[in-house]
Amino acid sequence: MAREARCDAAVTRGRLARARAFIDAADVVADLVEGDDLAETEFAAALVTLWVHAGIAAADVICCVRVGRHHTGENHQAAVKLLRAADKGTETLLDRLLSLKAPAGYGHRLVGTRDRLSARRAAEALVQRAEELL
Repeated sequence: MAREARCDAAVTRGRLARARAFIDAADVVADLVEGDDLAETEFAAALVTLWVHAGIAAADVICCVRVGRHHTGENHQAAVKLLRAADKGTETLLDRLLSLKAPAGYGHRLVGTRDRLSARRAAEALVQRAEELL
């Protein structure tokens, strides 16, 4: 069963602020390790996790603006479905990020460059879309 919550202006603004904070934090970390292949590899999971959370928060904003509610549960597919109903096309970005959540946040393997770049692009696109709508 999908778990959702109604949104008001405070929730919507707060989730956008959180999305922006995660993106900004990822930028700081990325700038610190840029050019250091070992550091980039070691921090890749942390960066992807920040981008995942930025994308989730941005998806909440999009849903709040478009349908007046956002997903609150652990069911990732329900979150993707709600975003698809709110803003068709952006759900593929969230789906990509959610596919990286467990490997980056809980896994033990290194996160590859392709996944890192994909996560960054998806998160930035979702945050940009959320900002456009607000």
